[in-house]
Amino acid sequence: MNNIGKYTPLGIPDPAGRYTVILADGQYPSSPYSRRILENAAKVVCCDGAADSYTAAGGLPAAIVGDLDSVSPATKVKFAPLLHHDSGQQTNDLTKAVVFCANILREDGDIIILGATGKREDHTVGNISLLADYNTIYGLCGRVRMVTELGVVDHIDRKTIFDGFAGQQVSILCLDPATRITTYGLKYPLYGAHLKAWWQGTLNESLGDSFGIDTDGHTFIYRLLP
Repeated sequence: MNNIGKYTPLGIPDPAGRYTVILADGQYPSSPYSRRILENAAKVVCCDGAADSYTAAGGLPAAIVGDLDSVSPATKVKFAPLLHHDSGQQTNDLTKAVVFCANILREDGDIIILGATGKREDHTVGNISLLADYNTIYGLCGRVRMVTELGVVDHIDRKTIFDGFAGQQVSILCLDPATRITTYGLKYPLYGAHLKAWWQGTLNESLGDSFGIDTDGHTFIYRLLP
């Protein structure tokens, strides 16, 4: 059984652990939770133009990864040794940064993605869907999660226990309507259910300080921050 209990219900890692933040070029982290994650990361890897915002705020990235078509010329010059150019068009800058972290920064534990939402809805949906690739194709199962300004997104494909709190809003989204879902500790239980439309798994609620979801396919769990 996969257990996501080493994280608090807010998506903030145990302070004793180490993690790397990938900062995408969407909405810059501004909530108390996302700022805390950014400030306490072992390393911050910026996706292309996100480097401008991060360095303007006083941050020093461990690397700047992507096709580098959005980062400013001044940042390119100032942080030239940190640039990792990848001009490939088969993946986006976020995926390039995840692959970079998986290959280079494996010693720094899990990966938390910030700034992947908030500007364009099509980018938001695409970035969330990519969690399935990161946790399977790239062999990072259980190691990559996304924290937005409002919530936490995890990808699972097996029975998983989550830390939570009574009243926490939880939504379940499946890529394949043939996926079977059984839940434990949620207000509206599911027993081997098939969620044939994305809305059908939304707006559930944790009954206590943990809940479980059993799935046999690619499933995204969204938890609303308090």
